[in-house]
Amino acid sequence: MSDSTQQGTREEEIDLGRAFGILIDHKWLIASVTALFTLGGVAYGMLATPIYEGDALVQVERRSTVSPLGDLREVFGENSELNTLAEVQILRSRMVLGRVADRLGRDTVIEPVTLPLVGNYIVRHGIERPKFPLVIPYIGDYVLRSGIPQPEFMDRLPYVWGDDRIEISRFEIAESWHGQHIVIERDIGNQYQVLINDQVAGIGNLGEAMSFLDGDLVLRVEDFDAPPGVQFNLIRRHRSNAIRAIANRLEVTEVGGRGTSTGMLRLTMSGPDPDEILATLDAVADTFLTQNVERQSAEAEQSLAFLKDQVPELRSQLTVAEQRLSSYRMELDSVDLSEEAQATVQRFIDIEGKLNDLEFQRAELAQRFTPKHPNYQTLLRQRSHLEAEREALNAQVNELPAAQQEVIRLNRDVEVTQAIYVSVLNKMQELQVAKAGTIGNVRIIDRAQLSGLVAPKKPLITALATLLGLIFSVGGVMLRSLLRQGVESPDEIEAVGVPVYATIPLSSQQRQLARLVRKRRGHPGQPIMASILADRNPSDIAVEAIRGLRTSLHFAMLEGRNNCLMITGPSPNVGKSFVSVNLCAVAAKADMRVLLIDADLRNGHLHRAFDSPCAKGLADFLSGQASLDEIMQPTSIDNAWLITRGSVPPNPSELLMQPRFGDALQQLSERFDLVIIDTPPVLSVTDASVVGHHCDTTLMVVRFEANPVREIVAARRRLESNGLDVQGAILNAMEYKAATAYGKYGYYFYQYR
Repeated sequence: MSDSTQQGTREEEIDLGRAFGILIDHKWLIASVTALFTLGGVAYGMLATPIYEGDALVQVERRSTVSPLGDLREVFGENSELNTLAEVQILRSRMVLGRVADRLGRDTVIEPVTLPLVGNYIVRHGIERPKFPLVIPYIGDYVLRSGIPQPEFMDRLPYVWGDDRIEISRFEIAESWHGQHIVIERDIGNQYQVLINDQVAGIGNLGEAMSFLDGDLVLRVEDFDAPPGVQFNLIRRHRSNAIRAIANRLEVTEVGGRGTSTGMLRLTMSGPDPDEILATLDAVADTFLTQNVERQSAEAEQSLAFLKDQVPELRSQLTVAEQRLSSYRMELDSVDLSEEAQATVQRFIDIEGKLNDLEFQRAELAQRFTPKHPNYQTLLRQRSHLEAEREALNAQVNELPAAQQEVIRLNRDVEVTQAIYVSVLNKMQELQVAKAGTIGNVRIIDRAQLSGLVAPKKPLITALATLLGLIFSVGGVMLRSLLRQGVESPDEIEAVGVPVYATIPLSSQQRQLARLVRKRRGHPGQPIMASILADRNPSDIAVEAIRGLRTSLHFAMLEGRNNCLMITGPSPNVGKSFVSVNLCAVAAKADMRVLLIDADLRNGHLHRAFDSPCAKGLADFLSGQASLDEIMQPTSIDNAWLITRGSVPPNPSELLMQPRFGDALQQLSERFDLVIIDTPPVLSVTDASVVGHHCDTTLMVVRFEANPVREIVAARRRLESNGLDVQGAILNAMEYKAATAYGKYGYYFYQYR
């Protein structure tokens, strides 16, 4: 493996390590957010309306015709398999579901006005209205004791509780009002109010039929067991909407059978009301069965009507044929038929019977198919064949003597007409029996029964909520880490050409002191030092790091033109004052004469760390209101002196640019071993650029995870554009984090006692 490939693999491992470290650093935040989402999932599972599912099973058998003419589908080779898809469409049709909606009154909806979020839970579980008074915190007892009336908005709350009931026995409304919310509000005494769009439309009495909206609404409320102000919504839906509401919840699927139709249909419906589900499924199954029987009976009725139309004509034809035969026999005195003639007549009878049956079948097919349908064309071909056979018989008869021909024809007419007449009478009797005993081809196998609770699935919801919380928390932490581009190690600073003189760990004690001063002194947005950490806790790990900085500076400043050290930073609140004060204390305790100058004439507060007055300081000296000796103050630390900022001037930069400032630094450099100057941020004002021209060494304080690399580069360029060199940087408030330890650069700092 090449070096570049190894390096790429190493970089990937380091990135994964840093990501893992970020998650470890924010483990409590991730755990809290995840737990919050989990609790939300549990609450949702408890408050969500439960959804139940019920099912019923019906069987559609292969249709058997009620017509005595026979099953034409077999005659013409029509597929005898069940058309289950057609039965499903019938089951879901408006013909069936419309009857169900009318039978169950699904066009009328009564909805309680419930509390937000928890109202449905209260009504569903029958939680009764609280019997104790709900009082306002702190002053509630005084309000009750003094008899102060409660505000109007609390007097008539519209929300329904589990023990509130309404019973409506009559609800008639004009079609123009269908879909409109009619609000029924309990009133005092034996009355209720009808509201339309929050406007009172009338007042009614319980137990009486009342008319509203100029007669468009007739309402009879039998009982309204609720306190005054409680409201119910009353809606009369359009019939099509009621049908659609049932159809949207009804599922019809075929059970079993692969590649073949079993005719077993399972009806499934879900909803929040178990009783409503069972009633609806049973109504759908019963209505489907009823309409199927009606459909079968209608087929028998149609065939019976056709035959009844044929009977009078056949009777008349039979009478005429018998009279003609009788007259002819009397005319010839008697004519007997030979065996061949009798066979011919019998053949005529068979052919005419078949033609008559085909005519009945054609009439039945005409109700189902067009003349171009293959089945219809097949019947016509069969009739043509029989007619051709009849013509052939006629030709044979024409070859006989004239008397024989006439006798055969007359006998044929009588026998054929009589056979057809008797056949029609028999078929009519069969149809009447079939119509009376029609049972249809649909059977209800299983009545409606609940399958169980299908939603909400509380374990699944809780698991998904937990997973969602984990994703959100982890994603938020990682996104925050990506957006937060502050430096995390000295190597990042040195990568842009700025050497790091010291890495100062974050001191928890100093952080506590800063918070204490913010509360006591009233500076909520700015941490201010109350004392000196190097004096309060000399063994603190941050103080040890500053001692290392002191040693580094001792050797770095040996060959400098002066002993003036400027400490600045790219932005506010990076800890440059903390570094300046504690470096002063550490150097003074090493028997060095140290002077600390607060050159932040706008917002300097070094005097608070030493608990020194700020009456006369650098600003007063530069404005000529005080001498150099007057502004130098000894501190509680031996060998350490302080020059405060003094009074806040209107022109800080102009004061620092005066020659008086440079002359003073030259004198002070000769009188002290180390002069430390604390200046404002580089990217905020130009004061640091002015002060830096009088100092041999310039250090920039950078705060851990606060200053991005580009900000450090920008601050260095600004100083360089003013002719100043930045000797190095100080990484302040370094924290031990797993992300840093497992990251690209790593961080190692040990305390040795």
